[in-house]
Amino acid sequence: MLVVETIAKIRRAYFVQKKPIKEICRDLHVSRKVLRKVVRSEATEFHYRRETQPLPKIGPWRERLDALLSENEGKAARERLTLVRLYEELRGFGYEGSYAAVRRYAVAWRKERGAARPMAIGRW
Repeated sequence: MLVVETIAKIRRAYFVQKKPIKEICRDLHVSRKVLRKVVRSEATEFHYRRETQPLPKIGPWRERLDALLSENEGKAARERLTLVRLYEELRGFGYEGSYAAVRRYAVAWRKERGAARPMAIGRW
C-alpha cells in the first residue's frame, strides 16, 4: 500500500526535480512498475484488497476439519479442544499447512454455522 506522502515524493521527484525513474526507485525503494503507475494516474492513494482468500493447503483437508470441528462443538465446554489441539490432530493425519490457515477456516466455519455465544480467540 502506498501512502499519500510517498506518492507526493514520487511526483515531486519526477515532475519538479526531473529525476530519472531509476534514481527515484533507488531512493524511495519502490519498483518501476509502481512508480509508473503513480506518475500516470491522478490517484492520491492506492489500495489492494483481496476478494477471496484462497485455501490451497487446507482444501483437501476440509472434510476432515469439518468433522473435527462439528465433533468438537458437540462436546461439553470442559472437554472441547483448542484450535491448536485441532491443528495438531490435523497434522497427525498428514496436513502440512499452517496453524493460521486452520484458525481462519475454523473462525469462518463458526460464523457460517451461526454460533450464538462469542468465542475467545484460539479457544472453543
